[in-house]
Amino acid sequence: MVKATEITTDFAHPDFDIDAWVQSIAADRPAVERELIQRAAHLAAHAHRGQKRKSGEPYIAHVFAVTEILNRLNLDYETLCAAILHDVVEDTDVTLEQIRTEYGMTIAKLVDGVTKMALISDYPAVASTAKIESRQAENLRKLLLAMVEDVRVVLIKLADRVHNMRTLSHLPREKQVRIAQETLDIFAPLANRLGIWQIKWELEDLSLRYVEPEQYKKIARLLDERRVDREKYIAKVIDIIKAELKKAGIEAEVYGRPKHIYSIWKKMKRKGIGFHEVFDVRAVRILVDTVTHCYAALGIVHSLWKHIPKEFDDYIATPKENDYQSLHTAVVGPESKTLEIQIRTYEMHEHSELGVAAHWRYKEGGRYDAKYEDKIAWLRQLLDWKDEGVEAGDFIDRFKSEVFQDRVYVLTPKGNVIDLRAGATPLDFAYAIHTDIGQRCRGAKVDGRIVPLTYDLKNGEQVEILTTRHGTPSRDWLSPHLGYLKTPRARAKVRAWFKQLDQGKNIADGKAIVERELARVGLNQVDLQKLAEKFHAQTVNEFLAHVGRGEITSTQVVSRAQEFSTPENHDTQVLRKARPAPSKDTSGDIKILGVGNLLTHIAKCCKPVPSDPIVGYITKGRGVTIHRQDCPNILRIQEDSLDRLIEVSWSEGHSASYPVDIAIVAYDRQGLLRDISSILSNEKLNVLSINTMTDLKDHMARMHITLEISDIAQLSRVLAKINQLPNVLEAQRKQ
Repeated sequence: MVKATEITTDFAHPDFDIDAWVQSIAADRPAVERELIQRAAHLAAHAHRGQKRKSGEPYIAHVFAVTEILNRLNLDYETLCAAILHDVVEDTDVTLEQIRTEYGMTIAKLVDGVTKMALISDYPAVASTAKIESRQAENLRKLLLAMVEDVRVVLIKLADRVHNMRTLSHLPREKQVRIAQETLDIFAPLANRLGIWQIKWELEDLSLRYVEPEQYKKIARLLDERRVDREKYIAKVIDIIKAELKKAGIEAEVYGRPKHIYSIWKKMKRKGIGFHEVFDVRAVRILVDTVTHCYAALGIVHSLWKHIPKEFDDYIATPKENDYQSLHTAVVGPESKTLEIQIRTYEMHEHSELGVAAHWRYKEGGRYDAKYEDKIAWLRQLLDWKDEGVEAGDFIDRFKSEVFQDRVYVLTPKGNVIDLRAGATPLDFAYAIHTDIGQRCRGAKVDGRIVPLTYDLKNGEQVEILTTRHGTPSRDWLSPHLGYLKTPRARAKVRAWFKQLDQGKNIADGKAIVERELARVGLNQVDLQKLAEKFHAQTVNEFLAHVGRGEITSTQVVSRAQEFSTPENHDTQVLRKARPAPSKDTSGDIKILGVGNLLTHIAKCCKPVPSDPIVGYITKGRGVTIHRQDCPNILRIQEDSLDRLIEVSWSEGHSASYPVDIAIVAYDRQGLLRDISSILSNEKLNVLSINTMTDLKDHMARMHITLEISDIAQLSRVLAKINQLPNVLEAQRKQ
């Protein structure tokens, strides 16, 4: 049987022998592991020399006590070393690099993880509603698991909290209550989710002692007063069960299950009953070898005493979502007293008591138990952090599932945790705090450093929003490819703001956006009426108003505008004379109408790209040259050459890349070319040529860049990002 026993070693004794203690906890470990634990212990003792706790005992006593708690959970030597060293980086001159050099990368990462988790000690006392407190605790628990790569970091932190709670009596009353409440809100539920019940129960009982001292003393006194009678009764029940199991040939361990004060108090509070009405104060646990014996033992118990309806749960056939397995039943036992009985195998019991720690066993070569790996994978996906309203012994399945691996948890300057989707930006964070903060947002700091509003937030970062007094949203925030907003809620808030503007303002803004975007990608001759109809708008003004309000994005405008890009009247007359034919042939990405198997190449003068309206010109000895329909060379074609024009179109599913020229005008600055190159690199675009010149008189830089792009949408996205760079005045397709 695994018992939650307190540490009895006197670490504070002047004659405490470190080597003898290491031998006692690591006697069955390989010599190389034992030697590493010993070196860590001596380093910690030297580093913490002279440091005292509030109780007056040497600080090293706390470190060794935490290590012993973890040793009783059968954790590996790396965890023990990290536990011994878990405070040296924060409280002494020992550096993380020194630990990495002397003890290896894994131990250094564990120590670093525990050090970073110190932020949980700053758990804010939210003084509003219980609902807010609950949500804040829930987010902090999520943050704990989301921000650590190795769950052993959490196990060390839990052991650290257990010993701190055991010695809490030396702190002022105010701190006792705050730390105890924090333990109930954060650490006990965390131990529960990890399945480490022996730590969970101890943390809850120790916390209740300070949060509800009168209730704790009352229940403890009642338990003590009836202990003798209860123990006699339980002993009698155990003898009966053992005898019947022996008759059935079932080897089993039967013992009284201790009822924890916190669980009794919680049940009394929840059900509104007195201590004498808590039936499972009398509880027995049966441990057997196999699942078959579990059900056989259950049959024997039910044959001995009448079971209470609706108080039976089979968590073996249907395990709880934290993998907990056991049979729970309640019966009317001898003397007509209610009795709770749990039946499980030894393996199930070890898992129940130790949780994930039960599967962390040393193996040759440092390999870990596959069950442990499965458990951690499950934890990362299926941890539910709802209110801790019921107890495990209440025969209620408390676990629901919630996938949160695609979430990010960040902190406000006051320490509150904000839950956002992965990839969220500081602007998303600002709108999550308050709509007004989002509207007035003009910058952000992450962990004290200025970051762009498109920065991807990461777990555990602290975010501070910089605002202006009378700021308003920017329409660029709604552009998906600029990356300002990732959450639907924030985008909806920005759209709502633009919707409230007057119609005339929206139309004017929409017109400016459409003209700017079409000019940027070189689509100057677009029939706006047809484009409006494509977006189901009755009039051009209605269409422009939708754009102005952010309901239609610039990307959507560009994508649809390809279909309605038409040359002016003269161009149309010329193109009408382009020769059509009934047959059709395809050469590469160009469909040639009426002529078979002709060589095609892209005109260098206008460099058309997929979705551009195009026309073919039959050259002498070079096949068909593909021009944009609004290419100046095509528009100036002589009357006697019109018969050399031929209808062509882009093939469906084209996959090639096409050269396109872009022109950039900007105030010159250091790093301008680097920033532009970074955007092109991130878009995975191939740069064929680049030419840049700077006028030293007005410091204006003019760049001509030839890129290979796949379609017009990609061109639009790249130009929009370049336009967002500081000092860039204009970036557009070269005509």
